Formats: sequence, structure tokens, C-alpha cells
Amino acid sequence: MSSTRNASDISGVTPDGAAWLASAGTYPRSTLSHWAERPDAPVVLPCGVVFDVVSAPAVFGRRMLDRMWEEGPGSGPVAEFRGRMLLFAAPGTAQRLPMLMEWEEWAAHGQDPGRTGRTGAVPPLLCHGTGDAVTVPSPTGTTARTGETAPAARWLVAPDTRHPWLPGPEVLLWAAVRAAREAVRISIFPPADRGANVYDVSRRR
Repeated sequence: MSSTRNASDISGVTPDGAAWLASAGTYPRSTLSHWAERPDAPVVLPCGVVFDVVSAPAVFGRRMLDRMWEEGPGSGPVAEFRGRMLLFAAPGTAQRLPMLMEWEEWAAHGQDPGRTGRTGAVPPLLCHGTGDAVTVPSPTGTTARTGETAPAARWLVAPDTRHPWLPGPEVLLWAAVRAAREAVRISIFPPADRGANVYDVSRRR
């Protein structure tokens, strides 16, 4: 079964999903009121309590997302902002994931100094946790129509519940390692842009 569907099927963030996002801020009602007045406006929300965010370069992040949906447990909400993929993760992931990646490098080199660690081909991932904030797309999940410029921020997997499942650091490490292996195998030529494809949240475990 395919893990994607056409963007025209998207209804954007559900009311419960918007409430979950807003709960990350100090004044959730103000955030919801802001969206009610300006439904297309992105908003800055703090990380570390309701969610952490792992930001990856767009192409690599797409490969991570593919692995999570095709071979793994699916993903939590995922947004795209200014050419980067924002993977929403369980609180604490921003602190734990870099430690796990360092451990994988150290373990590989410790066993064989000539080896490149399992995470050696993973590009730098930006981990946003306590004390950080990220810009999230509007709840409308606006996507570009044919011939239009894609919005700076959009949802690929929109929040659809007040308590969405969020991957932890182990799942994201697994996805990053597999995406890196795939990047090594494929041609040096960039893949075709998959455009506004999004992921079927009904398959999320």
C-alpha cells in the first residue's frame, strides 16, 4: 500500500490538532483566537513540553519520512518550513538524539578505527527542545496549486488529534540511518521533486 496521497485530499489541521499545537504556548486561547482571525498565518511555538522538533534538510528529511512510513511506525506531525523538514517528536528527543548519534559514531570507530560510523552519512540535524521555538504552518495546511509558488510553511502530516503519537529519539535515529544508507546507494543526480505529496495518517501506529 502506498504511504502517500494527493495534496488535494488534505483538509489541514483538525480542530483537535490545532488545540494540541496551541497547548504548547503560554496562552493557548490567544493562539487559537489568532488563527481564527488569521487562518493562513504561521505562528511561533515553544518546544520542550508538548513536543520537540527535529529539523532536517528537505531532501534528507523526505527520505527519513519515507522510511518511517514504508518500513517503520509512521510519524507524528511533519511540516516543511523554508526548505527544511520539521519532524515533531516526543519531548526529550532534542537532548537524547544527538547523544545516540554520537554513540553510534563512537561505537563503530571503537570496534574498528577504519570504519565510518553508522551515522557518518547523516547531515547535521537541528534538534529543538527546551528553550527553543519553531515556526509552525497555519492550521489550514495551505498547499500551492499548479503554477503557484509553494508556501514557505506547510503541513505534510497535519496534527489530527489532541494527543498525537510522537516518535522518540530511537525511531528518528533508525530513520536517519536508513535514509543515509539510501543516499549512499542512489545516483548522484537529485530525485524528481515529489511536490505536495503527503502522508496518510490513517496508517500511523
